[in-house]
Amino acid sequence: MSASIALSCGEPAGIGPEIAAAAWDRLRGALPFFLIGDPAHLPSGTPIACITDPAEASAASALALPVLVHAFDGPLTRGVPNPAHAQGVIDVIARGVGLVQSGAALALCTAPIHKQALQDGAGFAFPGHTEFLAHLAGVDRVVMMLASDQLRVVPTTIHIPLKDVPQALTPDLLEETIRITHAALIRDFGLRAPRLAIAGLNPHAGEGGKMGREEIDVIGPVLTRLRAEGLDLRGPMSADTMFHAAARAQYDAAICMYHDQALIPIKTLDFDRGVNVTLGLPFIRTSPDHGTALDIAGQGRANPTSLIEALKLAQVMGEARRA
Repeated sequence: MSASIALSCGEPAGIGPEIAAAAWDRLRGALPFFLIGDPAHLPSGTPIACITDPAEASAASALALPVLVHAFDGPLTRGVPNPAHAQGVIDVIARGVGLVQSGAALALCTAPIHKQALQDGAGFAFPGHTEFLAHLAGVDRVVMMLASDQLRVVPTTIHIPLKDVPQALTPDLLEETIRITHAALIRDFGLRAPRLAIAGLNPHAGEGGKMGREEIDVIGPVLTRLRAEGLDLRGPMSADTMFHAAARAQYDAAICMYHDQALIPIKTLDFDRGVNVTLGLPFIRTSPDHGTALDIAGQGRANPTSLIEALKLAQVMGEARRA
């Protein structure tokens, strides 16, 4: 079984190719990974080792960026997605999933995609990367975690208007989110007894019902039921007091009720090093916590730090799961 990380190329017109090359330049053989994509999309002068099997990546990575070649149709213009590339981007993701499912790769790290480009060029039928990966893996429910050395956060509801959150925040959704997160912290992060901090939805966690009843009617009963099974759950907590340093030392991950409640703290604390992790898949998937950045593609301004952290976390999680 391979110990290398598969890196899907993402949108070729974005910053994916240049941050892949920059990540290899910083890591070299210290963390073997291979890019699935078209070598012609990489920055000029990038040392490349074309491989035919992921098992070759470890030896090749000391001297060049290993590339499992996936040829794309049509020319590349930095910053301008080519509709002819859309199907290739989709096929590369599927190829990466196949490699991690077979054990040929330790984990999958995905460079950012441009969803509109995939919809326009190939009729991509999924809201995003995560939903497509869940489809390929045959699972109904996955959870998004943003992780760094300073904080791990999980939003229970994600890309919906704030006004829709109270209705979407059901006991079943919250319980499923907590269970998937708890299991992943044990299996993939090596924590024997994870401690989870659960945020309230309302200011001051509802203040006993004076500022909303979701903490009493929805969140509290779920926590009571899961605590009876032995889960270490703190809350519901007031979100404005759970992210300072002393508070973060008391838990391993924070379960938040909506997108910004989770993402504002981690992006404030560690903007460049945050990693997007998909929990609940039968394989490890990480991704840098940024988009394709078409506006700066090809200008040498892209920061590879988040991708490097995503590759490092993929290795740690992959080794934990195999163990």
